[in-house]
Amino acid sequence: MYDYWLGGKDNFAADREAADRSALAVPQLPWLAYQNRRFLGRAVRFCANAGITQFLDIGSGLPTMSNVHEVAEQVTADPHVVYADNDPVVVSHGQALLASSRTAAIHGDLTRSEEILDAADVRRLIDFARPVAILLVAVLHFVPNEAGAAENVAKLRDVMAPGSCLVISHVMMAPGQVAGDQLSETARELGEARKGMSQAASRNREEIAAFFGDMTLVDPGLTEAWSWRPDDDQVVTGSEVMTLLAGVARKD
Repeated sequence: MYDYWLGGKDNFAADREAADRSALAVPQLPWLAYQNRRFLGRAVRFCANAGITQFLDIGSGLPTMSNVHEVAEQVTADPHVVYADNDPVVVSHGQALLASSRTAAIHGDLTRSEEILDAADVRRLIDFARPVAILLVAVLHFVPNEAGAAENVAKLRDVMAPGSCLVISHVMMAPGQVAGDQLSETARELGEARKGMSQAASRNREEIAAFFGDMTLVDPGLTEAWSWRPDDDQVVTGSEVMTLLAGVARKD
């Protein structure tokens, strides 16, 4: 779905149908996907400019435009990048497209973060004694609290060396879309469109910020993805249904 919204070719009929149904409920979804991808690129460039040459992208999805290794290569000569996803089709496709001595695609689930950290390709390409950027971009809102979202992110933070960065983007529903167990009509329509797929976990700004733990948020903090160190001065108006919060934190 994400690749389809970004204009890519690596998607299937079922993806396109689900994406179109979701966009009928929330027309801004393709735009939010585009803004999320732009944030990812800016965050990777920020990390690379800070001297980070290792990147672990969890919940990466299908390779699409401006992949992490491609953006990092614009700044640093020898980036090491591991993409992890819990969809075996995505991983197989990624392995075919990303075959390189400096990149790898592995099967990994954020709810079992220790397995990702212990994976052979992660141990081969990532030295956790040195700064690393761990990317959790548009993935945590698919991990409910009861699946151990906070605990698994904490495990990732614990292995990061000083100077490392944690990159997060997370959907936040607008006020009035979720009230306790009650959903707005739009939220219900989106849920119907995504039936059979991972459903979004509803979190507020404070709950999203908590994923950074005691790491230090870099300016401008946790903000809308399009407002995080934008490349231009374009004024952006977000969705009335949901927004996309994003931030980068450094480990001191």
